[in-house]
Amino acid sequence: MLTIQLAEPKHVSGIVTVCSEAYRTTYRELCDHNYIERTIQTFYNEKRVLNEINDTSDEWGGWIIACEGEVVVGAIGGGMTSAEVGEVFVLYIDPSRRHEGIGTKLLERLTDWHKQQGAKWQWVSVMKNNDKGIPFYEAKGFRQQHDQKTYQSAVEENIVSHRYCREI
Repeated sequence: MLTIQLAEPKHVSGIVTVCSEAYRTTYRELCDHNYIERTIQTFYNEKRVLNEINDTSDEWGGWIIACEGEVVVGAIGGGMTSAEVGEVFVLYIDPSRRHEGIGTKLLERLTDWHKQQGAKWQWVSVMKNNDKGIPFYEAKGFRQQHDQKTYQSAVEENIVSHRYCREI
């Protein structure tokens, strides 16, 4: 049975695995291998994820996970960027479990938290040409607002993300 819950320290390895595998699967056709591995090493390492589980705030609400028994099959994280604005910072699903509604359930749980914090708007960055993320967010009512250089992109890489927003 699938459960949606706040992550605990015992889930660190599962979060790292899901996010790393999904990141590689999602971006292998869009980005250079070095960019992909650099991003994974920065964001999806056990030390960082453990800190993000233990150290939450309005700016980082913690990891919310989808578990099948004890196995992490999806993870989402977000926070508040201002009094009325929530941000989805990360959402990844085990690539073998896509199209089961797991991402929708995780986004709903994070959206509920954003609303409890006072958010009226929710933002997300989606890499240009991401044919997995763009249709998902557009189906949830997000609309593209503008483009910007992707957070981890070096100047010479020029990797672009679309910024999407929806009212919640």
